[in-house]
Amino acid sequence: MKVDLIALTEYLDGGGTPEELIEHAGRVCWRTESQGDPGRFIRRRVREGHESILEHASATFEISGVSRACTHQLVRHRIASYSQESQRYTKPEDEYVVPQGVADNEAAREIFRNAMNAAARAYDQLRAVGVRKEDARFVLPNAASTRVVVTMNFRAWRHVISERGLNPAAQWEIRELANHVLDELVKVAPNVFQDLARRRDQLRRMGAEI
Repeated sequence: MKVDLIALTEYLDGGGTPEELIEHAGRVCWRTESQGDPGRFIRRRVREGHESILEHASATFEISGVSRACTHQLVRHRIASYSQESQRYTKPEDEYVVPQGVADNEAAREIFRNAMNAAARAYDQLRAVGVRKEDARFVLPNAASTRVVVTMNFRAWRHVISERGLNPAAQWEIRELANHVLDELVKVAPNVFQDLARRRDQLRRMGAEI
């Protein structure tokens, strides 16, 4: 899995950081001026649950090496923009995401490998007899590796991280993805995401698998 932060909202006034944009938007609500510490302002608003101001800043990630099963979960978060590698117009690569529960079991690995090879052969055979890519792709499995570019505002990313990354009941792959996103966002907007990083640390100390 590869999760790369490739774009951030730019604030054209002041220092240009997303957090300064968030503070500016928030202070418009109260008609107040910046005190030179956007972090303090943002942390207070987050504690109060006033998260609508976070929607003014967004982050774009390019995600690769994840399964279609994972992206099917990701796209359920609808306050976002997605550009995903097409199975309709591109020939699928022979790359699949192998769940750890399969990788750790020799018999399961063999069953899984045979299933992936059979799906790839069926796809090639359908194409060979004239079936279009858009129809041949129906035999491809959820394990097929894919690539997607995702843009969400900071509030939406907080929701994804909370529901997918910090929830031990979430599926392992999207949980890993959400935690990679958190690792990147806490670097560029610590006052927006640090509380989630602290919550994750606390859950891990309690033995949660996240």
